[in-house]
Amino acid sequence: AQSLCSCRHWRPWRVLLLAWLSLGCGIGIAQPAWGAWGPWGPWSACSSSCGDGVALRTRRCLRSAEEEPCTGDPRQYRLCQLQGCPGGSVPFRAMQCSLYDDKPVLGTPARYRWVPFYGAPNVCDLNCLAVGHNFYYTFGRVLDGTRCGPGSPDLCIGGRCLVGPRGDRSPRVPGPHPCPDTLSWLPQSVGCDGILGLGAQPHACGRCDGGQDGCLFVHRLFQGTEPSSGYFGYMNVTKIPAGATNIKVTDKSRNYLALMTSDGHYVLNGDWSIAWPGPYEAAGTRLLYARAPDGTESLEATGPTDEDLHVLVLLQEPNPSIEYEFWLPRGHPQPGPGDTSPLRQPQPRGAGSPPPAELPAPT
Repeated sequence: AQSLCSCRHWRPWRVLLLAWLSLGCGIGIAQPAWGAWGPWGPWSACSSSCGDGVALRTRRCLRSAEEEPCTGDPRQYRLCQLQGCPGGSVPFRAMQCSLYDDKPVLGTPARYRWVPFYGAPNVCDLNCLAVGHNFYYTFGRVLDGTRCGPGSPDLCIGGRCLVGPRGDRSPRVPGPHPCPDTLSWLPQSVGCDGILGLGAQPHACGRCDGGQDGCLFVHRLFQGTEPSSGYFGYMNVTKIPAGATNIKVTDKSRNYLALMTSDGHYVLNGDWSIAWPGPYEAAGTRLLYARAPDGTESLEATGPTDEDLHVLVLLQEPNPSIEYEFWLPRGHPQPGPGDTSPLRQPQPRGAGSPPPAELPAPT
């Protein structure tokens, strides 16, 4: 009864004081310290002499007895830049199986010859089939850099099947029998520096790491008027220099974008002939040309281009504006807003006379 009575005399400030003390009870308690990683060691020799292979480097966690272990991976893998194996070479996995030829296994004096077996659950184990028999044996893990399966771009690293040079991050387990612990491995892509997992990613201008400051973004509107010849025709827009990446040109009118290589060869919509929308190859890259029913056009390319590309427009009506953008490595020569002097102006059919009233349909 006394305790109930005393509760009636509590004041709101006492409740706030208790709440503050309960929340702050952890203040002043030292948080656990974490160890720090030492520098990376040198790269090991490649796991193979040709074809696929990886190199390994490690680092040590520097910590005292009171500190927690370091967070992160002590190992890092990098793809080797190797020449292709000569014709007739023994595949990497088959070579590993052959190392156990004519050696005793299974605790018996019997000798066998071994070839790769791809039907086992774990594709990164060295599963070898005894030639002439109906059983296979697992000789531990395959060496790092071994393909997960025949024709697969994925590689076995540390006993796990990781995404190889394809760069696709979608989880996929190669081989006819998926691994039962499919979700236990994490697919990793290859950075532009060849390092698996957290390797460097290329920037918009194609440079590998080094900061986005190494790139220059060019974004402009072309608003030139129709030619002074008295009829509509081709007109220069801009030059896209060699080395450009992430190119995009957009026209929202009934006019037609045209594209010419540095040697004067038309890639799109040249000589009064209108091309079908779709992919095209030019300047060492793939171009995607799209045209909507309302006449809106776009031209896109990933790049980098290996030669200059010249953008023109075939006018059918006054030019509202043409938007274009691309990336260049900083320090790379870039065109000025009116840089059209290198472009070769095509002549319409029957020079000195208007173009045909109706442009020919795409062929």
